Amino acid sequence: MATRYLIDTDVLIEYLRGSEQAIRYIEGLKGELLVSIITVAELYCGVRGEDEERAMEQFLLAFELLSVDSAMAKKGGLYRRQYGATHGTGLADALIAASAAAANATLVTFNRRHYPMLRRIKAPYGRR
Repeated sequence: MATRYLIDTDVLIEYLRGSEQAIRYIEGLKGELLVSIITVAELYCGVRGEDEERAMEQFLLAFELLSVDSAMAKKGGLYRRQYGATHGTGLADALIAASAAAANATLVTFNRRHYPMLRRIKAPYGRR
């Protein structure tokens, strides 16, 4: 079975902004590349105009999109309750964590602090 990577919003934003490190990292991953539907919503928050919207639609075709089902929603809510105050885990991050756990995927994020509930997590590279 191929390794599965759930790419977090912060990493995708760097990619979309043209960061050479982010582009090399994501394009160099060997395995299935997943994106949570929560991340899709977060990415569309920054889209300006129809051209960017079309470009985002094309970009997202490169990934398998993970929807949130009721089991993930429950787990996400419990993660938020447990780690919100101590680790700053918001509801979006909690749902992304639940998605990574359900998909048996490694979460790729710069924001490790918000995901203490995950064992399979990695930062793609150090940022300056």
